[in-house]
Formats: sequence, structure tokens, C-alpha cells
Amino acid sequence: MKIPTLSGVRGCVQITVRGEGVNHLINALAEAGIPVWDIRPTSQQTADMKLLLRDFHALRPLLKRTGCRMHVTRRIGLPFRLVKLYKRKFFAAGIAVFFLMLFMLSSLVWNINVEGNEKLATEDILNAAREEGIRPYQWIFRLKDPDKLSRALSLKLPETSWVGVERKGTTITIQVVEAEKPKKEPLASPRHLISKSDAVVTSIYAEQGRPLVQKNTRVKKGQVLISGILGDGSAHSQVVVAKGEVKGLVWHEYQLEVPLVQKREVYTGERKDKSYLVLGNRAIQLWGYGKEPFAKSQTLTELDPLTWRSIALPIGWMTEKVMEVDEREEALEPEAAKKQGLEAAVRDILAKYGNDSQIISQKILHEKRENGKVYMKVLFEVEEKIAEELPIVQSQGE
Repeated sequence: MKIPTLSGVRGCVQITVRGEGVNHLINALAEAGIPVWDIRPTSQQTADMKLLLRDFHALRPLLKRTGCRMHVTRRIGLPFRLVKLYKRKFFAAGIAVFFLMLFMLSSLVWNINVEGNEKLATEDILNAAREEGIRPYQWIFRLKDPDKLSRALSLKLPETSWVGVERKGTTITIQVVEAEKPKKEPLASPRHLISKSDAVVTSIYAEQGRPLVQKNTRVKKGQVLISGILGDGSAHSQVVVAKGEVKGLVWHEYQLEVPLVQKREVYTGERKDKSYLVLGNRAIQLWGYGKEPFAKSQTLTELDPLTWRSIALPIGWMTEKVMEVDEREEALEPEAAKKQGLEAAVRDILAKYGNDSQIISQKILHEKRENGKVYMKVLFEVEEKIAEELPIVQSQGE
């Protein structure tokens, strides 16, 4: 016979019928309108079949009429599962409480990130968001639509040109595009541009003012490169703010000292692990108590959040690996020590005189090895910006 609809939900039983009138019983079930299915004769006087749970009690009168006996071999469906759960009340309650807590924790806002702000303070953005209900431990279903929140935050933050609100799981990200304001040029008094060191001019560009030197001109420290006085100095002269860029060759002398034996830290392979249960922004240590057994160590942190359907939940596991560190000595060849010292000098030059400076040449004037160190006296020829400002002092009569 055809299997009834939703038999698994309604519940059914599998029975074994014994007796000489098994065939009469099957005919009687059909006449009574009781659906049975999966009828399988196992011998001349026995057969297996399934019927709905609701028809189980209606089977007894038919068994007496046909002289058959019945034995339940299997119980199938939701009603029997519910009975098993009812017998294990505490287990079922624990499962229900777990899923309820999981649902509640995933329905709260745990993290709020602000991106894109440079001038606008993050705290000001968070305060504006808090006025719109965006705050930690807020129910997600109580928040407005992201479009409405974006418009409200744009009105509260006039320094922005656009504000976007995006939610991923329990994290809300506020993306900010700050409004660009025209830069106000600082008010500058009339000035000259003078050389800040002895040099040979390699290039000069006068945006405003009168250039007094040319390319390949040797200049002294303090010499005027671009004058802020236009004219011959008479009554018709005009005083302006000199602007421009002047580059020149400058010589820098360095006394370098590089040890041939250097110390560095390496991992020994020994470590101690600490494990934490993470709940939101809090971490509860579970294992790894006690003092660190290492004299020197470094700590590496690994965070493994619990995810559900690609959504990061505010529950996770964090492991801290405390790695033992040993200090070891490394011997350098003299050539490697020289290279290390020269590279350090070049980095110092670029840091002091600008990354656009160029090392034209370098010459080792003196070199010696003494007391486990390499000593060098090096002359660098560098092309760099040499102009600096000098205010023009005018008398009251001018």
C-alpha cells in the first residue's frame, strides 16, 4: 500500500504478525481502511508490516477475530523521540538552554569598528553612533536599517562627506569618508632662501623671488640663494616671500664603528602554552597557570573564534605560546661588518636629509680593525635640498 503522508512526524510502528490467519488480517485491515505498508511475509504464518501510531489500538479487535498475535519490533517517528527526550529532562533542558544562549549571544552587538577616519576622532564617531543605538551589547533586532543609520550619522557628523554602516554577524563596521577642506596656506612674512651648508648647486627652481646663484655654483653656508627682494633695492623694489627648491652636493663625514661579534635572539624550541576562553572582549584563563620558567621569552598569540555559517560568534578560544629565547653571539666577517656600517650610515643620511636625497659617491678615508671592531672614516657625497628660510627684517621707514 502507499506510505501515508508525514508518517515520520505522525509516528508509526513496525510489527510482526504470527498466526494462520495472517492473510485474513491483511484483508480485514484493508476493509477497515487502516493503511499498512512495507508488508513482507517472512514465513507461511508470519509477516512484517508498518502502520500509523494512531491505528495501533484499532488493530487489537482484528487480531482477536483472525486469531493472530502481534509483536512490536520497531518504533519510528517524532512522538517516540519526544518520549525519549522527556525521560532525559535535564539533558533536553541543557540542549535547549545551550541553543537559547547561542541564539541570544549571536543576537547582540559585540564589536564596533570605525574605519577611514584620520582627522575625526574615533570617540566622537562612537558617541554619535551611541546616540543612534549602536553600542556594545545592543540587541541587533532593535537597530534601524543600515541606510537610515548612515543618514543619521552623516547629519550628526558634518565633518564627513559619507558614512556607511555595515553589519557582519555580531560586528558593526562604520566606514567614514571625511570631507576634504581646502588647505589654508599659512601666512608667511617676507623672506630669503639661504643655503644651510656649504655645497655646489646642482639645480635651482625659483617659484617666487629672484635667484642669485646658478647651477654648478659653489655656495657657503648662509649665502642667499633666492632673494625675496625684487628690484635693485631702490624705492621701487618689492619684498616678497621667496619660494622654490634648490639642490646641491654636500659632503658628510661619518666615523663608523661596527663590532665583529654581534648578539641576536633565537628560539630554543622550549615553550609553555596558556589557553583562554574568549567571551566578547574578555578572556578567561583556563590552563597554563604558574610563573614562566624561562629567563627570556617572547609571546605569540593565536585567536580561534567560533563561527556559524561564516559568521564569527563572540565566543572563541585563544592560545598564548610563551617561547623561550636564547641570546647567541654571531661572528661577522670584516667585509660584512663594513657593509653593515655603510648601510647604517646611508639610512641615517636619508632620515636626516630626506628620502629624496641621493648618495652620489662614498669614499673610505681610513679603516682599521681593533679590539674586535671595525673602525671606518667615510666621506659621503650627497645631493640634497640645501635651502632654508631667512626672514627679511624691514625698518619702519621702508
